[in-house]
Amino acid sequence: MAYEKYGSDVIVDMMRAYKIPYVSLNPGATYRGLHDSLVNYGKNEMPIITCTHEETAIQIAHGYAKASGKPMAAIVHDVVGLLHSCLAIFYAYLDRVPVLIMGATGPMDTTRRRPQIDWIHTANVQGNAIRDYVKWDDQPYNAASIPESFARAYRVMMTEPKGPVYLCWDAGIQEDKLNGEIPIPNVARLMPPSPIQGDLKALERAAEMLVAAKNPVILTDYTGRNPESFDNLVKLAELLAIPVLDFNRRLNFPTNHPLNLTGSDMIEKADLILSLDVRDLYGPLVRLDKITRKTVYRTQKGCKLIDIGFADLHISKWSQDYMQLQEVDLHIAADTLVAIPQLALFCEQILGKNGKKREEIRNRFDEHKQTHQALRAAWQEEVKKNWQGEPMSVSRLVHEVWQAIKNEDWVLSANTLEEWALRLWDFDKAYRHPGKSIGTSTQIGISTGVALAHKGTGRLVVDIQPDGDLMFDPGTLWIGAHDKIPLLAVMYNNRAYYNDWEHQIRMAKQRGTNEKLAHIGMEIDNPPPDFATIAKGMGCYGEGPIFNGDQVGPALKRAIEFIKKEGKPALVDTVTQFR
Repeated sequence: MAYEKYGSDVIVDMMRAYKIPYVSLNPGATYRGLHDSLVNYGKNEMPIITCTHEETAIQIAHGYAKASGKPMAAIVHDVVGLLHSCLAIFYAYLDRVPVLIMGATGPMDTTRRRPQIDWIHTANVQGNAIRDYVKWDDQPYNAASIPESFARAYRVMMTEPKGPVYLCWDAGIQEDKLNGEIPIPNVARLMPPSPIQGDLKALERAAEMLVAAKNPVILTDYTGRNPESFDNLVKLAELLAIPVLDFNRRLNFPTNHPLNLTGSDMIEKADLILSLDVRDLYGPLVRLDKITRKTVYRTQKGCKLIDIGFADLHISKWSQDYMQLQEVDLHIAADTLVAIPQLALFCEQILGKNGKKREEIRNRFDEHKQTHQALRAAWQEEVKKNWQGEPMSVSRLVHEVWQAIKNEDWVLSANTLEEWALRLWDFDKAYRHPGKSIGTSTQIGISTGVALAHKGTGRLVVDIQPDGDLMFDPGTLWIGAHDKIPLLAVMYNNRAYYNDWEHQIRMAKQRGTNEKLAHIGMEIDNPPPDFATIAKGMGCYGEGPIFNGDQVGPALKRAIEFIKKEGKPALVDTVTQFR
Protein backbone atom coordinates (compact mmCIF):
# COMPACT_ATOMS: atom_id res chain seq x y z
CA MET A 1 0.00 0.00 0.00
CA ALA A 2 1.41 3.37 -1.01
CA TYR A 3 1.99 5.87 1.78
CA GLU A 4 -0.62 8.62 1.81
CA LYS A 5 1.07 11.94 2.37
CA TYR A 6 -0.20 14.66 4.70
CA GLY A 7 0.33 18.38 5.05
CA SER A 8 2.61 17.95 8.07
CA ASP A 9 4.86 15.69 5.99
CA VAL A 10 5.68 18.69 3.80
CA ILE A 11 6.97 20.51 6.89
CA VAL A 12 9.26 17.54 7.59
CA ASP A 13 10.41 17.60 3.95
CA MET A 14 11.46 21.22 4.39
CA MET A 15 13.20 20.47 7.69
CA ARG A 16 15.14 17.69 5.97
CA ALA A 17 16.04 19.95 3.06
CA TYR A 18 17.51 22.52 5.46
CA LYS A 19 19.19 19.83 7.61
CA ILE A 20 17.53 20.86 10.86
CA PRO A 21 19.46 18.78 13.44
CA TYR A 22 17.10 18.62 16.45
CA VAL A 23 13.59 19.52 17.53
CA SER A 24 12.88 20.64 21.09
CA LEU A 25 9.26 20.62 22.22
CA ASN A 26 6.74 20.27 24.98
CA PRO A 27 3.89 18.10 23.63
CA GLY A 28 0.75 19.78 22.32
CA ALA A 29 -2.37 18.55 20.53
CA THR A 30 -2.48 21.32 17.92
CA TYR A 31 0.63 19.93 16.25
CA ARG A 32 -0.21 16.26 16.70
CA GLY A 33 -0.05 15.88 12.92
CA LEU A 34 3.46 17.34 12.76
CA HIS A 35 4.53 15.27 15.76
CA ASP A 36 3.39 12.08 14.01
CA SER A 37 5.19 13.13 10.83
CA LEU A 38 8.43 13.75 12.71
CA VAL A 39 8.32 10.35 14.39
CA ASN A 40 6.98 8.18 11.56
CA TYR A 41 7.39 9.87 8.18
CA GLY A 42 10.61 11.52 9.39
CA LYS A 43 11.69 8.42 11.36
CA ASN A 44 12.92 10.71 14.17
CA GLU A 45 15.95 11.54 11.99
CA MET A 46 15.78 15.00 13.60
CA PRO A 47 15.71 13.74 17.20
CA ILE A 48 13.02 15.16 19.46
CA ILE A 49 14.26 16.67 22.72
CA THR A 50 11.30 16.33 25.08
CA CYS A 51 11.12 19.45 27.27
CA THR A 52 9.42 20.17 30.57
CA HIS A 53 8.40 23.70 29.60
CA GLU A 54 8.04 25.72 26.41
CA GLU A 55 10.53 28.30 27.66
CA THR A 56 13.09 25.54 28.02
CA ALA A 57 12.37 24.30 24.49
CA ILE A 58 13.24 27.77 23.14
CA GLN A 59 16.27 28.13 25.41
CA ILE A 60 17.76 24.81 24.31
CA ALA A 61 17.47 25.94 20.69
CA HIS A 62 18.96 29.30 21.73
CA GLY A 63 22.00 27.70 23.37
CA TYR A 64 22.45 25.23 20.52
CA ALA A 65 22.54 28.01 17.92
CA LYS A 66 24.97 30.15 19.94
CA ALA A 67 27.38 27.25 20.36
CA SER A 68 27.12 25.70 16.88
CA GLY A 69 26.13 28.60 14.62
CA LYS A 70 23.34 26.39 13.27
CA PRO A 71 19.62 26.69 14.01
CA MET A 72 17.42 23.94 15.37
CA ALA A 73 13.64 23.94 15.65
CA ALA A 74 11.60 24.56 18.76
CA ILE A 75 7.88 23.74 18.66
CA VAL A 76 5.33 25.32 21.00
CA HIS A 77 1.66 24.42 21.36
CA ASP A 78 -0.85 26.96 19.99
CA VAL A 79 -1.80 30.01 22.10
CA VAL A 80 -0.99 28.68 25.56
CA GLY A 81 2.37 27.17 24.62
CA LEU A 82 3.32 30.28 22.68
CA LEU A 83 2.49 32.49 25.64
CA HIS A 84 4.55 30.25 27.91
CA SER A 85 7.53 30.71 25.60
CA CYS A 86 7.38 34.51 25.22
CA LEU A 87 10.21 35.44 27.59
CA ALA A 88 12.59 32.92 26.04
CA ILE A 89 11.76 34.21 22.55
CA PHE A 90 12.38 37.77 23.71
CA TYR A 91 15.81 36.80 25.05
CA ALA A 92 16.70 35.07 21.78
CA TYR A 93 15.75 38.29 19.99
CA LEU A 94 17.89 40.39 22.35
CA ASP A 95 20.80 37.99 21.93
CA ARG A 96 20.66 37.98 18.10
CA VAL A 97 20.24 34.22 17.96
CA PRO A 98 18.54 32.31 15.11
CA VAL A 99 15.77 30.10 16.52
CA LEU A 100 13.24 28.44 14.22
CA ILE A 101 10.07 28.55 16.31
CA MET A 102 7.16 26.54 14.99
CA GLY A 103 3.69 26.51 16.47
CA ALA A 104 0.19 25.55 15.57
CA THR A 105 -3.38 26.68 15.82
CA GLY A 106 -6.68 24.91 16.06
CA PRO A 107 -8.31 24.78 12.60
CA MET A 108 -9.06 28.24 11.22
CA ASP A 109 -12.01 26.56 9.54
CA THR A 110 -14.55 26.92 12.35
CA THR A 111 -16.62 24.00 11.10
CA ARG A 112 -13.74 21.65 11.96
CA ARG A 113 -13.13 22.81 15.52
CA ARG A 114 -13.80 20.59 18.49
CA PRO A 115 -16.06 22.26 21.06
CA GLN A 116 -14.26 24.54 23.50
CA ILE A 117 -10.67 23.24 23.27
CA ASP A 118 -9.99 24.13 19.61
CA TRP A 119 -11.56 27.54 20.17
CA ILE A 120 -9.32 28.49 23.09
CA HIS A 121 -6.34 27.06 21.16
CA THR A 122 -6.94 29.46 18.27
CA ALA A 123 -6.26 33.17 17.81
CA ASN A 124 -6.61 35.65 15.01
CA VAL A 125 -3.07 35.76 13.57
CA GLN A 126 -1.32 33.96 16.38
CA GLY A 127 2.02 35.61 15.67
CA ASN A 128 0.68 38.90 17.02
CA ALA A 129 1.65 37.71 20.50
CA ILE A 130 5.38 37.84 19.67
CA ARG A 131 5.57 39.96 16.52
CA ASP A 132 7.42 42.77 18.28
CA TYR A 133 10.40 40.54 19.04
CA VAL A 134 10.76 38.11 16.16
CA LYS A 135 12.31 39.00 12.82
CA TRP A 136 9.38 37.55 10.87
CA ASP A 137 6.32 35.37 11.31
CA ASP A 138 3.86 33.64 9.01
CA GLN A 139 0.74 31.49 9.12
CA PRO A 140 0.21 29.70 5.77
CA TYR A 141 -3.36 28.95 4.75
CA ASN A 142 -2.75 25.82 2.68
CA ALA A 143 -0.18 23.04 2.39
CA ALA A 144 1.16 24.33 -0.94
CA SER A 145 2.30 27.53 0.85
CA ILE A 146 4.45 25.64 3.38
CA PRO A 147 7.69 25.45 1.33
CA GLU A 148 7.84 29.16 0.55
CA SER A 149 6.93 30.13 4.11
CA PHE A 150 9.59 27.84 5.56
CA ALA A 151 12.27 28.92 3.09
CA ARG A 152 11.65 32.61 3.68
CA ALA A 153 11.69 32.12 7.46
CA TYR A 154 15.04 30.33 7.27
CA ARG A 155 16.63 33.01 5.13
CA VAL A 156 15.32 35.87 7.28
CA MET A 157 16.42 34.10 10.46
CA MET A 158 19.96 33.46 9.19
CA THR A 159 20.53 36.89 7.61
CA GLU A 160 22.56 39.20 9.85
CA PRO A 161 21.61 40.48 12.31
CA LYS A 162 20.16 37.06 13.07
CA GLY A 163 17.14 36.40 15.23
CA PRO A 164 14.14 34.17 15.91
CA VAL A 165 11.28 33.60 13.45
CA TYR A 166 7.87 32.03 14.02
CA LEU A 167 5.82 29.77 11.75
CA CYS A 168 2.27 28.79 12.73
CA TRP A 169 0.81 25.66 11.13
CA ASP A 170 -2.97 25.25 11.00
CA ALA A 171 -3.99 21.91 12.60
CA GLY A 172 -6.34 21.17 9.74
CA ILE A 173 -3.67 21.77 7.11
CA GLN A 174 -1.27 19.51 9.00
CA GLU A 175 -3.77 16.65 9.19
CA ASP A 176 -5.29 16.80 5.71
CA LYS A 177 -4.17 14.31 3.06
CA LEU A 178 -2.48 15.86 0.06
CA ASN A 179 -4.19 15.71 -3.32
CA GLY A 180 -0.89 15.77 -5.17
CA GLU A 181 2.83 16.18 -4.75
CA ILE A 182 4.07 19.52 -3.37
CA PRO A 183 7.51 20.29 -4.84
CA ILE A 184 10.36 21.12 -2.48
CA PRO A 185 12.48 24.06 -3.68
CA ASN A 186 16.21 23.99 -4.35
CA VAL A 187 17.31 25.32 -0.96
CA ALA A 188 20.85 25.96 -2.21
CA ARG A 189 19.37 28.81 -4.24
CA LEU A 190 17.49 30.24 -1.24
CA MET A 191 20.32 30.68 1.24
CA PRO A 192 21.02 33.95 3.11
CA PRO A 193 22.88 36.69 1.23
CA SER A 194 26.61 37.31 1.47
CA PRO A 195 27.79 39.50 4.40
CA ILE A 196 27.46 43.27 4.27
CA GLN A 197 30.97 44.48 3.37
CA GLY A 198 30.60 48.12 4.33
CA ASP A 199 31.60 51.16 2.34
CA LEU A 200 35.25 50.73 1.30
CA LYS A 201 36.02 54.45 1.44
CA ALA A 202 34.67 54.60 4.98
CA LEU A 203 36.72 51.54 6.01
CA GLU A 204 39.82 53.11 4.48
CA ARG A 205 39.14 56.29 6.45
CA ALA A 206 38.78 54.20 9.60
CA ALA A 207 42.15 52.58 8.89
CA GLU A 208 43.78 56.01 8.47
CA MET A 209 42.37 57.13 11.82
CA LEU A 210 43.54 53.94 13.55
CA VAL A 211 47.09 54.16 12.22
CA ALA A 212 47.34 57.83 13.16
CA ALA A 213 46.05 57.35 16.73
CA LYS A 214 48.48 57.31 19.67
CA ASN A 215 46.27 55.35 22.07
CA PRO A 216 43.58 53.49 20.12
CA VAL A 217 41.28 51.03 21.92
CA ILE A 218 38.93 48.37 20.54
CA LEU A 219 35.59 47.65 22.21
CA THR A 220 33.82 44.47 21.13
CA ASP A 221 30.65 42.65 22.12
CA TYR A 222 29.04 40.38 19.47
CA THR A 223 31.96 40.03 17.04
CA GLY A 224 32.75 36.46 18.07
CA ARG A 225 29.38 35.18 16.85
CA ASN A 226 31.48 34.08 13.87
CA PRO A 227 34.41 31.89 14.98
CA GLU A 228 36.60 33.30 12.19
CA SER A 229 36.25 36.76 13.72
CA PHE A 230 37.93 35.56 16.92
CA ASP A 231 41.19 35.10 14.97
CA ASN A 232 40.61 38.07 12.66
CA LEU A 233 40.34 40.41 15.64
CA VAL A 234 43.61 39.07 17.06
CA LYS A 235 45.34 39.89 13.76
CA LEU A 236 43.95 43.43 13.66
CA ALA A 237 44.82 44.10 17.31
CA GLU A 238 48.37 42.76 16.91
CA LEU A 239 48.96 44.69 13.69
CA LEU A 240 48.59 48.03 15.49
CA ALA A 241 49.07 46.90 19.13
CA ILE A 242 45.53 47.96 20.01
CA PRO A 243 44.22 46.84 23.40
CA VAL A 244 40.86 45.05 23.35
CA LEU A 245 38.05 45.34 25.88
CA ASP A 246 35.72 42.38 25.47
CA PHE A 247 32.16 42.82 26.79
CA ASN A 248 31.49 39.10 26.18
CA ARG A 249 28.08 38.86 24.53
CA ARG A 250 30.19 36.38 22.62
CA LEU A 251 33.78 35.31 23.25
CA ASN A 252 35.55 37.81 21.03
CA PHE A 253 39.22 37.72 22.05
CA PRO A 254 41.57 35.36 23.95
CA THR A 255 41.58 36.21 27.64
CA ASN A 256 45.31 35.52 28.11
CA HIS A 257 46.40 37.55 25.09
CA PRO A 258 48.73 40.45 26.08
CA LEU A 259 46.38 42.91 24.38
CA ASN A 260 43.31 41.80 26.32
CA LEU A 261 42.93 44.68 28.77
CA THR A 262 39.33 44.03 29.77
CA GLY A 263 38.88 45.51 33.23
CA SER A 264 41.49 48.25 32.73
CA ASP A 265 41.13 52.03 32.46
CA MET A 266 42.04 52.16 28.77
CA ILE A 267 38.81 53.97 27.83
CA GLU A 268 39.93 56.96 29.90
CA LYS A 269 43.31 57.00 28.12
CA ALA A 270 42.10 56.48 24.57
CA ASP A 271 42.36 59.10 21.85
CA LEU A 272 40.40 56.84 19.45
CA ILE A 273 37.89 54.09 20.17
CA LEU A 274 36.93 51.48 17.58
CA SER A 275 33.59 49.88 18.44
CA LEU A 276 32.90 46.48 16.85
CA ASP A 277 29.39 45.10 17.23
CA VAL A 278 28.80 46.93 20.50
CA ARG A 279 25.10 47.26 20.97
CA ASP A 280 25.28 49.67 23.91
CA LEU A 281 28.15 51.97 23.01
CA TYR A 282 27.05 54.68 25.44
CA GLY A 283 27.26 52.36 28.47
CA PRO A 284 31.01 51.66 28.50
CA LEU A 285 31.85 55.30 27.74
CA VAL A 286 30.25 56.62 30.94
CA ARG A 287 30.37 56.13 34.70
CA LEU A 288 27.06 55.29 36.34
CA ASP A 289 25.96 56.39 39.80
CA LYS A 290 23.82 53.40 40.77
CA ILE A 291 21.86 55.40 43.32
CA THR A 292 20.97 58.49 41.28
CA ARG A 293 21.10 56.70 37.87
CA LYS A 294 23.14 59.66 36.57
CA THR A 295 26.03 59.22 34.13
CA VAL A 296 29.17 61.19 33.24
CA TYR A 297 31.55 60.49 30.36
CA ARG A 298 34.82 58.65 31.05
CA THR A 299 36.41 59.55 27.73
CA GLN A 300 38.95 62.29 27.10
CA LYS A 301 37.78 65.44 25.40
CA GLY A 302 38.38 65.02 21.69
CA CYS A 303 38.44 61.23 21.73
CA LYS A 304 37.35 59.98 18.30
CA LEU A 305 34.76 57.20 17.92
CA ILE A 306 34.42 54.73 15.04
CA ASP A 307 31.42 52.39 15.17
CA ILE A 308 31.20 49.33 12.91
CA GLY A 309 28.21 47.02 13.07
CA PHE A 310 24.55 46.97 12.20
CA ALA A 311 22.68 47.94 15.36
CA ASP A 312 20.30 50.15 13.38
CA LEU A 313 19.33 47.17 11.23
CA HIS A 314 18.07 45.37 14.32
CA ILE A 315 15.94 48.13 15.81
CA SER A 316 12.52 47.44 17.27
CA LYS A 317 9.48 49.67 17.14
CA TRP A 318 8.48 48.22 20.53
CA SER A 319 11.43 47.09 22.64
CA GLN A 320 13.87 49.84 23.54
CA ASP A 321 16.83 47.46 23.44
CA TYR A 322 18.50 49.83 20.93
CA MET A 323 20.04 51.67 23.88
CA GLN A 324 21.12 55.30 24.32
CA LEU A 325 21.92 57.13 21.08
CA GLN A 326 25.65 57.87 20.94
CA GLU A 327 27.40 60.43 18.75
CA VAL A 328 30.29 58.99 16.71
CA ASP A 329 32.80 60.39 14.23
CA LEU A 330 32.53 57.55 11.72
CA HIS A 331 29.60 55.12 11.57
CA ILE A 332 29.90 52.15 9.20
CA ALA A 333 27.11 49.65 8.59
CA ALA A 334 28.95 46.39 7.98
CA ASP A 335 29.29 42.78 9.05
CA THR A 336 32.51 42.54 11.05
CA LEU A 337 33.08 39.06 9.60
CA VAL A 338 34.26 40.76 6.39
CA ALA A 339 34.90 44.30 7.63
CA ILE A 340 37.68 43.39 10.09
CA PRO A 341 39.91 41.64 7.52
CA GLN A 342 39.37 44.51 5.08
CA LEU A 343 40.17 47.06 7.77
CA ALA A 344 43.37 45.17 8.65
CA LEU A 345 44.36 45.11 4.97
CA PHE A 346 43.92 48.87 4.68
CA CYS A 347 45.93 49.40 7.88
CA GLU A 348 48.78 47.24 6.55
CA GLN A 349 48.82 49.19 3.29
CA ILE A 350 48.92 52.53 5.12
CA LEU A 351 51.71 51.35 7.43
CA GLY A 352 53.81 50.15 4.52
CA LYS A 353 57.49 50.48 5.40
CA ASN A 354 56.97 53.26 7.93
CA GLY A 355 59.69 52.17 10.36
CA LYS A 356 59.02 54.94 12.87
CA LYS A 357 55.34 54.00 13.16
CA ARG A 358 56.13 50.32 13.45
CA GLU A 359 58.58 51.04 16.26
CA GLU A 360 55.88 53.08 18.02
CA ILE A 361 53.54 50.09 17.68
CA ARG A 362 56.14 47.68 19.12
CA ASN A 363 56.65 49.95 22.13
CA ARG A 364 52.90 50.25 22.61
CA PHE A 365 52.55 46.46 22.55
CA ASP A 366 55.16 46.10 25.30
CA GLU A 367 53.36 48.66 27.47
CA HIS A 368 50.02 46.92 27.06
CA LYS A 369 51.59 43.54 27.77
CA GLN A 370 52.82 44.87 31.11
CA THR A 371 49.36 46.23 31.91
CA HIS A 372 47.80 42.86 31.02
CA GLN A 373 50.25 41.02 33.27
CA ALA A 374 49.60 43.44 36.13
CA LEU A 375 45.85 42.96 35.82
CA ARG A 376 46.09 39.18 35.96
CA ALA A 377 48.58 39.27 38.82
CA ALA A 378 46.21 41.48 40.81
CA TRP A 379 43.36 39.05 40.23
CA GLN A 380 45.49 36.14 41.41
CA GLU A 381 46.36 38.11 44.54
CA GLU A 382 42.67 38.69 45.20
CA VAL A 383 42.08 34.94 45.00
CA LYS A 384 44.77 34.39 47.65
CA LYS A 385 43.38 37.16 49.82
CA ASN A 386 39.95 35.51 49.84
CA TRP A 387 41.19 31.92 49.97
CA GLN A 388 39.78 30.92 53.34
CA GLY A 389 36.24 31.14 54.65
CA GLU A 390 32.95 29.27 54.68
CA PRO A 391 30.99 29.75 52.54
CA MET A 392 33.83 30.07 50.03
CA SER A 393 34.48 33.20 47.98
CA VAL A 394 33.38 33.24 44.35
CA SER A 395 36.99 33.69 43.22
CA ARG A 396 38.03 30.58 45.19
CA LEU A 397 35.23 28.58 43.55
CA VAL A 398 36.30 29.67 40.07
CA HIS A 399 39.90 28.75 40.87
CA GLU A 400 38.88 25.27 42.02
CA VAL A 401 36.75 24.66 38.94
CA TRP A 402 39.64 25.70 36.71
CA GLN A 403 42.01 23.28 38.42
CA ALA A 404 39.51 20.47 37.79
CA ILE A 405 38.87 21.21 34.09
CA LYS A 406 41.99 22.85 32.69
CA ASN A 407 43.36 19.58 31.30
CA GLU A 408 40.02 18.77 29.63
CA ASP A 409 38.76 20.10 26.31
CA TRP A 410 36.27 22.34 28.06
CA VAL A 411 33.48 24.80 27.23
CA LEU A 412 31.87 27.31 29.60
CA SER A 413 28.17 27.52 28.77
CA ALA A 414 26.93 30.89 30.04
CA ASN A 415 27.56 32.35 33.51
CA THR A 416 31.10 33.65 34.14
CA LEU A 417 30.60 33.99 37.91
CA GLU A 418 30.94 37.74 38.27
CA GLU A 419 33.55 37.60 35.42
CA TRP A 420 36.00 35.64 37.57
CA ALA A 421 36.12 32.81 35.03
CA LEU A 422 37.25 35.31 32.37
CA ARG A 423 39.98 36.54 34.73
CA LEU A 424 41.34 33.17 35.86
CA TRP A 425 40.74 30.71 33.00
CA ASP A 426 42.49 30.59 29.65
CA PHE A 427 39.86 31.18 26.96
CA ASP A 428 42.12 30.40 24.04
CA LYS A 429 39.67 29.15 21.39
CA ALA A 430 36.48 30.60 19.97
CA TYR A 431 34.33 27.65 21.03
CA ARG A 432 35.30 27.90 24.70
CA HIS A 433 32.39 30.21 25.47
CA PRO A 434 29.34 31.20 23.36
CA GLY A 435 28.77 34.34 25.44
CA LYS A 436 27.81 35.45 28.90
CA SER A 437 24.48 34.81 30.59
CA ILE A 438 21.59 37.06 29.71
CA GLY A 439 19.12 36.90 32.58
CA THR A 440 17.45 34.90 35.30
CA SER A 441 15.30 31.98 34.14
CA THR A 442 17.48 31.36 31.08
CA GLN A 443 20.76 29.78 32.08
CA ILE A 444 19.97 26.11 32.74
CA GLY A 445 18.02 25.92 29.46
CA ILE A 446 20.63 27.73 27.35
CA SER A 447 23.41 25.71 29.00
CA THR A 448 21.63 22.48 28.09
CA GLY A 449 21.42 23.69 24.48
CA VAL A 450 25.15 24.49 24.49
CA ALA A 451 25.84 21.00 25.83
CA LEU A 452 23.62 19.50 23.12
CA ALA A 453 25.66 21.33 20.47
CA HIS A 454 28.87 19.78 21.81
CA LYS A 455 27.41 16.32 22.41
CA GLY A 456 29.62 13.64 20.89
CA THR A 457 32.72 15.87 20.66
CA GLY A 458 34.27 14.70 23.94
CA ARG A 459 34.26 18.26 25.27
CA LEU A 460 33.34 18.93 28.88
CA VAL A 461 30.61 21.58 29.01
CA VAL A 462 30.60 23.46 32.31
CA ASP A 463 27.57 25.35 33.57
CA ILE A 464 28.19 27.69 36.49
CA GLN A 465 24.59 27.50 37.60
CA PRO A 466 22.97 30.21 39.77
CA ASP A 467 20.55 28.92 42.39
CA GLY A 468 17.79 31.40 41.56
CA ASP A 469 17.96 30.50 37.89
CA LEU A 470 17.68 26.76 38.51
CA MET A 471 14.65 27.29 40.77
CA PHE A 472 12.69 28.48 37.73
CA ASP A 473 12.98 25.13 35.97
CA PRO A 474 14.83 22.31 37.78
CA GLY A 475 13.04 19.94 35.41
CA THR A 476 15.61 20.85 32.76
CA LEU A 477 18.01 18.51 34.59
CA TRP A 478 15.68 15.67 33.64
CA ILE A 479 15.95 16.63 29.96
CA GLY A 480 19.71 16.18 30.12
CA ALA A 481 19.36 12.81 31.83
CA HIS A 482 16.62 11.58 29.48
CA ASP A 483 18.44 12.58 26.28
CA LYS A 484 21.94 11.92 27.61
CA ILE A 485 23.24 15.47 27.24
CA PRO A 486 26.55 15.63 29.18
CA LEU A 487 26.78 18.75 31.37
CA LEU A 488 28.72 19.63 34.52
CA ALA A 489 26.56 22.00 36.58
CA VAL A 490 28.50 23.72 39.36
CA MET A 491 26.10 25.61 41.57
CA TYR A 492 26.74 29.29 42.21
CA ASN A 493 24.59 29.05 45.29
CA ASN A 494 24.48 32.10 47.52
CA ARG A 495 20.97 31.16 48.66
CA ALA A 496 19.57 34.47 47.47
CA TYR A 497 18.41 36.56 44.56
CA TYR A 498 21.39 38.69 45.50
CA ASN A 499 21.45 41.01 42.51
CA ASP A 500 18.11 42.41 43.65
CA TRP A 501 19.15 42.20 47.29
CA GLU A 502 21.93 44.68 46.46
CA HIS A 503 19.38 47.03 44.92
CA GLN A 504 17.36 46.94 48.15
CA ILE A 505 20.50 47.73 50.14
CA ARG A 506 21.09 50.75 47.89
CA MET A 507 17.51 51.91 48.42
CA ALA A 508 17.86 51.51 52.17
CA LYS A 509 21.06 53.57 52.21
CA GLN A 510 19.53 56.28 50.05
CA ARG A 511 16.33 56.50 52.10
CA GLY A 512 17.77 55.83 55.53
CA THR A 513 15.65 52.72 56.03
CA ASN A 514 16.72 49.45 57.67
CA GLU A 515 19.38 47.67 55.58
CA LYS A 516 18.96 44.54 57.70
CA LEU A 517 15.52 44.03 56.16
CA ALA A 518 16.86 43.99 52.60
CA HIS A 519 16.78 40.18 52.58
CA ILE A 520 12.99 40.03 52.81
CA GLY A 521 11.63 38.69 49.55
CA MET A 522 15.19 37.98 48.36
CA GLU A 523 16.51 34.89 50.16
CA ILE A 524 16.41 31.34 48.80
CA ASP A 525 16.76 29.90 52.27
CA ASN A 526 14.79 28.78 55.32
CA PRO A 527 14.71 26.09 54.07
CA PRO A 528 17.55 25.98 51.55
CA PRO A 529 16.77 23.89 48.46
CA ASP A 530 18.67 20.58 48.37
CA PHE A 531 19.94 20.84 44.81
CA ALA A 532 21.97 17.61 44.96
CA THR A 533 18.86 15.65 45.91
CA ILE A 534 16.86 17.39 43.18
CA ALA A 535 19.53 16.39 40.65
CA LYS A 536 19.47 12.76 41.81
CA GLY A 537 15.69 12.75 41.60
CA MET A 538 15.96 13.83 37.95
CA GLY A 539 18.34 10.98 37.09
CA CYS A 540 21.56 13.01 37.32
CA TYR A 541 24.59 12.85 39.60
CA GLY A 542 24.26 15.10 42.64
CA GLU A 543 26.66 16.07 45.41
CA GLY A 544 26.67 18.77 48.05
CA PRO A 545 26.10 21.26 49.54
CA ILE A 546 29.81 22.10 49.80
CA PHE A 547 30.89 25.17 51.78
CA ASN A 548 34.66 24.61 51.96
CA GLY A 549 36.81 25.24 48.91
CA ASP A 550 39.13 22.34 49.81
CA GLN A 551 36.28 19.91 49.11
CA VAL A 552 35.35 21.26 45.67
CA GLY A 553 38.12 19.64 43.63
CA PRO A 554 37.49 16.03 44.75
CA ALA A 555 33.73 16.48 44.25
CA LEU A 556 34.25 17.81 40.72
CA LYS A 557 36.53 14.88 39.91
CA ARG A 558 33.77 12.45 40.91
CA ALA A 559 31.21 14.38 38.89
CA ILE A 560 33.41 14.44 35.77
CA GLU A 561 34.01 10.69 36.06
CA PHE A 562 30.22 10.18 36.16
CA ILE A 563 29.70 12.34 33.07
CA LYS A 564 32.33 10.45 31.09
CA LYS A 565 30.89 7.09 32.12
CA GLU A 566 27.14 7.79 31.90
CA GLY A 567 26.91 10.69 29.43
CA LYS A 568 24.42 12.48 31.69
CA PRO A 569 24.49 15.73 33.68
CA ALA A 570 26.21 15.95 37.04
CA LEU A 571 25.51 18.66 39.59
CA VAL A 572 27.84 19.76 42.39
CA ASP A 573 26.18 22.15 44.83
CA THR A 574 28.75 24.69 46.02
CA VAL A 575 27.68 27.41 48.43
CA THR A 576 29.41 30.79 48.10
CA GLN A 577 29.59 34.18 49.67
CA PHE A 578 27.45 36.85 48.03
CA ARG A 579 30.36 38.30 46.03
